[in-house]
Amino acid sequence: MAGPERDRRMIYRARAVLPITGPPLVPGWVDIDRGRIVRAGPGLEDPKGAGVEDLGDVAILPGLVNAHTHLELSWMAGRVPQAGSMVEWIRNLILQRVSGPPGGDDEVVAAARRAAAAMRDTGTVLAGDISNTLMSPAVLAELGLSAAIFHEMLAFSAPDPAAIVDEAWQRIDRLSVAGEGHSANAPEFAFSVVAHAPYSVAPALFAEIARQRRSAPLSVHLGESPEEIAFLRTGGGPFRDLLEDLGAWTDAWTTPACDPVEYLARVGHLAPPILIVHAVHLDDPALERLRDVGAVVVTCPRSNLWVGAGLPRVAHFYGTGVPVAIGTDSLASTSTLNMFDELAELRRIAPDVSAASLLDSATRVGAEALGFGGEYGTIEPGRRAALVAVDLPGAVGDVEEYLVSGVPAHAVRRLPAG
Repeated sequence: MAGPERDRRMIYRARAVLPITGPPLVPGWVDIDRGRIVRAGPGLEDPKGAGVEDLGDVAILPGLVNAHTHLELSWMAGRVPQAGSMVEWIRNLILQRVSGPPGGDDEVVAAARRAAAAMRDTGTVLAGDISNTLMSPAVLAELGLSAAIFHEMLAFSAPDPAAIVDEAWQRIDRLSVAGEGHSANAPEFAFSVVAHAPYSVAPALFAEIARQRRSAPLSVHLGESPEEIAFLRTGGGPFRDLLEDLGAWTDAWTTPACDPVEYLARVGHLAPPILIVHAVHLDDPALERLRDVGAVVVTCPRSNLWVGAGLPRVAHFYGTGVPVAIGTDSLASTSTLNMFDELAELRRIAPDVSAASLLDSATRVGAEALGFGGEYGTIEPGRRAALVAVDLPGAVGDVEEYLVSGVPAHAVRRLPAG
């Protein structure tokens, strides 16, 4: 929709409105002006001065935030089998990378486009995308999705870390994303150079990434598997074997003999804003340390099971008070990029965590973690009207619980922003 019609003021009325900052408004309405939320309230009254669209038996909530995915791995969907360990899964992933997609680079882009469209169509409005090639911003912009783009570095042996990071920032600075900034509600992007993980990035490269960082958050895969813990503690195990097999091992690496969070601190990388992705095998003191420094844990439970890392200690995440965001990871390690599917898995493995907390993680916390807290994640004045409607069956009493218990994809739709 374009022109004056797009800019009109309007009100959506629904059986339930979830502002996230408070309990559901049942029934409720949202007042929108020029693509921005003006106000929201309970009841069925008709606020004057705007057209009212009664959506009936739906819940309106802020668009979801997928805080961790890898769109450029979408072509691997169905090609990397479920594994018994993280290193086994990585070896299979590497085999796919070496052989490449049957359709070459065109298939990588086409698969990313299909994956991003499916993500958008199931309620996601903002993503934290890990990119090695920087192909994803154009895809996301084309589909109207905002994102924090994490340009990821992998180099366990890095003779000149300053040059690696400087070149990465030059690639970002040369990038022009079509559609960015053309209107008040055009897709918006933030960029950061980030490290992959302790077993794939040299200590000096970790430090240099932190030294050259700009305003956007950092992101790092941390505490994902038992093999990673063993590698940092002992310097040996399956990750050492993998690095040697790949010809990436260097004797310059010194075993830190510590937990992953302490390791980040030693290499100068425990510096908020930072997303700690996975955290499956971090103990409570490590989680509390992340909380105290202002880090955010991003949990991706379906991926953790697929790669053989084990179940994340989700109740402990919330119990320690560390902020929790949610991601799907990539189609190389999960079946969909649908955040409602991820919420259903979290409800299954963490029945004691409230539905309200899970929805908060999938919206407000994710938006704030990615640096977009002023634009997305809640229904309150001034935020973008990036809203999602979910059909509610007649028997639903607890709307929040329904939304985290397995919403079918066909029941979700993005609402026009006025």
